[in-house]
Amino acid sequence: MRIALIQLEYADGESVEDRTTRVVELVRAQAGHDLVVLPELWSAGGFDYRAWPDRTQTVDGTVVSRVAEVAREIGAVVHAGSIVEAPGDEAGPEGRGLWNTSVLLDASGGRVARYRKVHRFGFGNGEPRLMEAGEEIVVLDLPAPADGLRAGLSTCYDLRFPELYRAQVDQGAELFVVPAAWPAPRVEAWRLLLRARAVENQCFVLGCNTAGTHARTPMGGHSAVIDPRGEVLAEAGTDEEVLSVEIDAADVREFREQFPVLADRRLGR
Repeated sequence: MRIALIQLEYADGESVEDRTTRVVELVRAQAGHDLVVLPELWSAGGFDYRAWPDRTQTVDGTVVSRVAEVAREIGAVVHAGSIVEAPGDEAGPEGRGLWNTSVLLDASGGRVARYRKVHRFGFGNGEPRLMEAGEEIVVLDLPAPADGLRAGLSTCYDLRFPELYRAQVDQGAELFVVPAAWPAPRVEAWRLLLRARAVENQCFVLGCNTAGTHARTPMGGHSAVIDPRGEVLAEAGTDEEVLSVEIDAADVREFREQFPVLADRRLGR
């Protein structure tokens, strides 16, 4: 399976429309890949909380629809990153009506999964103040041409909560897809946690972070592809970059058979 992670760089001066056009071109340039991944909240701005109410989308709105069109054009499964979702017909248990929602598209541009971020970052501000918490664990068999692995979806701050990934493994996950807007001051935690989630669960991990600076927040970059042994197959720097990596779907099952750590679990089963 050939994978592309687009580590997008952006700043405050770029409009959502211009950024979307640029992202569409970046995705189009990945023709020949089976799976393309974009970062968290790239259209709304990961830390641009004040702008979120003006940049809301639905899962079939302009941003996702334009990414879906290019997914169909290049014949790839595309993880469209996440949007500030305002569905309009539900308010959520806290009455906020907004979610940090990621969307997975198949090679025909159809939506095959929606994941609402479970763990909201901000310690009472930002996401916890403005957004609802997701409640659903999302694990699915990736569609063609990225078929062969069962994927669990999560987003950024989720990475700090290992119980989510254990729950995904219990549902058969072999690959974790983690779009993010992880800031530079904590980037070493990002790098460590990506490898930890891979090692403890014997899964591939695709961590697609953001570059650039927006809302006075420098982003950490260092997107990476980690194998089930915890080895870094590829890692980006701090600028805009596309990682292109080939992985073997059979590697997860073979390694789990050779080194059956998960079979020795005693707690939480």
